[in-house]
Amino acid sequence: MEKSPRTASLSAKPSRFAEQKRVVLSGSEKAPAPHAVFVKATPARSKLTVSVIVKRKEPLKVNRRGGRSSGPVRVSRTEYKKHHGGDPDAIRKVKAFARAFNLKVEDDAAQTLRRTVQLTGTAADLQKAFGVVLEQKTIDGAEYRVREGGIELPASLSGMVEAVLGLDNRPQAQPHFLIFKPFAGTAAPSSYTPPQVAAAYNFPATASGTGQTIGLIELGGGYRQADLTAWFQTLGLSAPGITAVSVDGGKNAPSTATSADGEVMLDIEVSGSVAPGVKIAVYFAPNTDQGFLDAITTAVHDRANQPSAISISWGGPESSWTQQAMTSMDAACQSAAALGITVTVAAGDGGSTDGGTGNNVDFPASSPHVLACGGTELDANGATIVSEVVWNEQANNEGATGGGVSTVFALPSWQANANVPASSTSTGGRGVPDVAGDADPVTGYTIRVDGQTGVYGGTSAVAPLWAGLVAVANQQLGAKAGFLQPAMYAAKSAKAFNDITQGSNGAFSAGPGWDACTGLGSPIAGKLIPLLAPAGTSGKRPEKPPAKKGKKPVKKVASKPGR
Repeated sequence: MEKSPRTASLSAKPSRFAEQKRVVLSGSEKAPAPHAVFVKATPARSKLTVSVIVKRKEPLKVNRRGGRSSGPVRVSRTEYKKHHGGDPDAIRKVKAFARAFNLKVEDDAAQTLRRTVQLTGTAADLQKAFGVVLEQKTIDGAEYRVREGGIELPASLSGMVEAVLGLDNRPQAQPHFLIFKPFAGTAAPSSYTPPQVAAAYNFPATASGTGQTIGLIELGGGYRQADLTAWFQTLGLSAPGITAVSVDGGKNAPSTATSADGEVMLDIEVSGSVAPGVKIAVYFAPNTDQGFLDAITTAVHDRANQPSAISISWGGPESSWTQQAMTSMDAACQSAAALGITVTVAAGDGGSTDGGTGNNVDFPASSPHVLACGGTELDANGATIVSEVVWNEQANNEGATGGGVSTVFALPSWQANANVPASSTSTGGRGVPDVAGDADPVTGYTIRVDGQTGVYGGTSAVAPLWAGLVAVANQQLGAKAGFLQPAMYAAKSAKAFNDITQGSNGAFSAGPGWDACTGLGSPIAGKLIPLLAPAGTSGKRPEKPPAKKGKKPVKKVASKPGR
């Protein structure tokens, strides 16, 4: 492929890389930002850091024979480090490429494990290195650095580099939470504390997730310890131990209750109260495709905190992502599955359109290596479910569960008998979601954010709910459950779910078995957990942990309104 005119105009310093033919990095093409207004060229001397994702040394193995072991083959961290990290030759070539274009290679002890080489340089040098034009544009009133089209690499890096992220810093994802707002004809919401929802879903009272860590991916917002201490005290619980991990300069930055703080606090309060023995690691990163991926790979390979479950409540329609970003994030989630880490992801709050035109599914929920979590409207009386239907309050501007069929990821083997509707593309087929839980803000979760108590919902609440269930399961089983879908989709697992058969999310309707609204259904945890024992373990319960002291009974916040 010949140099493009724009690349030819960006003369690099003489080097073997500069003299090579340029090729477009597959999947790097980025569409123009809609409604963007040009401000100026990105200042040539401004500094930025990009993440270069290199190929694996050896591909992860996948079991396609079916059954409980179907999917990524479990490996130890030692095996992963030896065989499945970044290819050493690819890393060497990227570092040589960096030197040729005056780019600094950032120090990172986990560089090979994360398959990520971070390069820092001026905008001028990075434009020359990657054959792009960087411009400042305003989008929805805020200014961002934007690129369009493809990224060009020297031919010798072709096949070595899978993605280059960070040249463009426009927002990539949305948090999937909603705050209940009364609308005509409704009384106060029938809200629940998270432990009440857990009781309705038969979470075991004798397991608390002790010994487990849940990782939360957050692309904004923050938490206040005083709020957490006060809120957990109302449940008769101690606040979990929380570690804030900075990724790419992200930090715990609480502001107001209507900001992304609502997402952060919802994630912490749900996961930390349904599994009150866990520790929580919160990975704060910028809301960019680079920040999102770097947060996931940091969590997966975090040897200090070692999360056994990772909860993600951010995402966007598949059409809003570059293929390189989706491929790299899916690969990161595949690494998690191979290492026995369960990744739970909110399926979105925009119904079958996911807020776009036509039918869309949300990514990263559409990755076949994550547990996609849809939403229901729950009416429970103590541990008894009175009714549970698909969450769809779009008529009242209160959202609806995401769900549908991926146009990017193929139908996984474990969904072969789930009667997933056909994809609109030859490449797609993966059905979303896999499972569900209470998400309707009208029957939402009473939580505390920035000193205010309110009722929150959205599939954002379901991802940490399922992460909490996984932590409890891991403790009870005495082993990491890891990649769950092969066991969940087995015929014998149907008894472990509340099958949701009423309602729709727009284009798709609920029915017996799996559907594109609520997946397999909401959990009956006591029946589900024994089925999640990883292959080669007995699934027998370890000894019961000592009873927690000082735990108080919780009360339902309000009665069910007439609707």
